[in-house]
Amino acid sequence: MSNTVTRIRFAVVAAAAGTVVLAGCSSPAPSDKASAASCEPSKGKVTLQYWNTVPGMDQVVALWNKKNPDIQVQMKNISNDQYGTIGNALKAGKAPELAQVGYDELPSLRTQDAFVDASACSDATAAKSKFVPWTWSQTSFGGTGVFAMPQDTGPMALYVRSDIFKKNGLTIPKTWDEYAADAQKLHKADPNLSITFFDPNNAEWFNGLLWQNNAEMYKYSADKWHVNVESDQSKQVAEYWQKLIDDKLVRTDLAHGSTQMYAAYQKDQIATYVGAAWGYSMFRDNLPKQAGKWTIVPMPTWGANGASGDWGGSTVAFMKGNKHLYESVKFNTWLNTDPEALAMENKLGGLYPAASAGLKLPALSEGVPYYNNEKIFDVFADSSTKIDTNFAWGPTQKTVNLALQDAMAKAAGGKGKITDALSAAQAAALKSMKDQAIPATAGK
Repeated sequence: MSNTVTRIRFAVVAAAAGTVVLAGCSSPAPSDKASAASCEPSKGKVTLQYWNTVPGMDQVVALWNKKNPDIQVQMKNISNDQYGTIGNALKAGKAPELAQVGYDELPSLRTQDAFVDASACSDATAAKSKFVPWTWSQTSFGGTGVFAMPQDTGPMALYVRSDIFKKNGLTIPKTWDEYAADAQKLHKADPNLSITFFDPNNAEWFNGLLWQNNAEMYKYSADKWHVNVESDQSKQVAEYWQKLIDDKLVRTDLAHGSTQMYAAYQKDQIATYVGAAWGYSMFRDNLPKQAGKWTIVPMPTWGANGASGDWGGSTVAFMKGNKHLYESVKFNTWLNTDPEALAMENKLGGLYPAASAGLKLPALSEGVPYYNNEKIFDVFADSSTKIDTNFAWGPTQKTVNLALQDAMAKAAGGKGKITDALSAAQAAALKSMKDQAIPATAGK
C-alpha cells in the first residue's frame, strides 16, 4: 500500500468518526485571548516539536534537519487520535510548538485559547502572498492574526467514467440540472446503473457541496456568532439531493472509501464520483483495470458564477506556550512553501498543496497515465481559484457534523428529509454554543 493511499484511507476513516482534517474558517472567534507574541530569535540551538498525521512527513522533517543544524525538529505522528492527543497536551500545558489542525477545528480550538498569534514575525505576515488566497483567509481568521500556515486543500471536481457516458450518448454536465438529467437517462437505460452515491455519514463531503453554493453557515459580528446552517442556499442543495434519492437515481447504501463502494465501481454500477483532489489516487490504486476509462472535469455548478467547493485540507498551527516563535515560523514557512518540501509531501503523503508555488510542481503539471495522460491537476488548480473565501466553520463544528450525519442517515432510510438534517444541525449548533457559553443567535 502506498503512503498516498494510506493517507486517503485515513481521511476516509476519520471522516466517518467526525474528526477528519478539513476545510476552513474566515471569521473571528468570540473568546480569543491570544495576542501577538514576541518574535525574538532564541539563543543557541533550538529543538521544536511538530505533531501531524501525514505519512512520510518524517522524511520531510529529516531534510529540514539536515539543512538547519541550529533549528532541529522532532516529529510525532498522532494519526491514531489527533484531536484527543492535542487536547490532552493543551490541558497538561505540554502542547508542541506546532501541530496539524484541520481548518474546521481551528475555530473550536481558538475559543479554547489553543494558539499563539505569530503576526509579530515579519516572515509570518509576509507569507500571505505565497498561499492561495482563500486558505490564508481561513487560517488568519479574516486577517485578525497569523495562527497557522495553510498546508493542503481539497478543491472539488467531478470524476467521470467517460466510456459509460459515451455508450449512453451523454455529454459532460456543466450544471447540476444537467447532472440530474444525465442521472435519469443512465438509470432509464440500465436500472442497475446510478450516476453516483450519496453517503449520509459523510458531513464533510456534504459541507463541501454547501460551500460551493455560497451557503455561509456561520458569521461572527457584534460579538456573537450568527448561525444560518439552514439557509436558502443550503436548502437548495439538500432538496436537490433529496429528489435524486427519492427518484432512486443515486445509491445511499455505500460508505465512502469502503470495499462496497469500490465493488460498485468495479461492477460498472456507478458512473461518476463527486470528490476532491486528494481522491485521484483512490481509483488509480483500487481500480487499476479501469485505467483510461476515467476523466476529471469541473464540478457541475449552480449558476453562472462557476463557484467550486472544498473537501479536505489542513494547517500547521502555532500552539499555545510556543517559546520559539521565530524558529517555528521559519520551519512552518519552509514546510508549506518550499518547492522541494512540497514535492516530497505530495509524493509521500498525497498532500495537495495550499501554496501557490505548489500548484506548479512538476508532478502536478504533467499528465497522469491512469487518466489518459490528462493534466487532471489543472482542473483542481482552477477549482481552487473559485472557492468562496467567506465560508466559515463554527466553533462547535464536530458536534454539528455528527447531528447532520445522524439526521441525513435517517433521511436516507426514509425517515424525514435532508432539509430536516439542516434543521437538526442548526439546532445542534445553537445548543452546543449555548452549553459552552458562546454567544450565538439564529440567522444572518
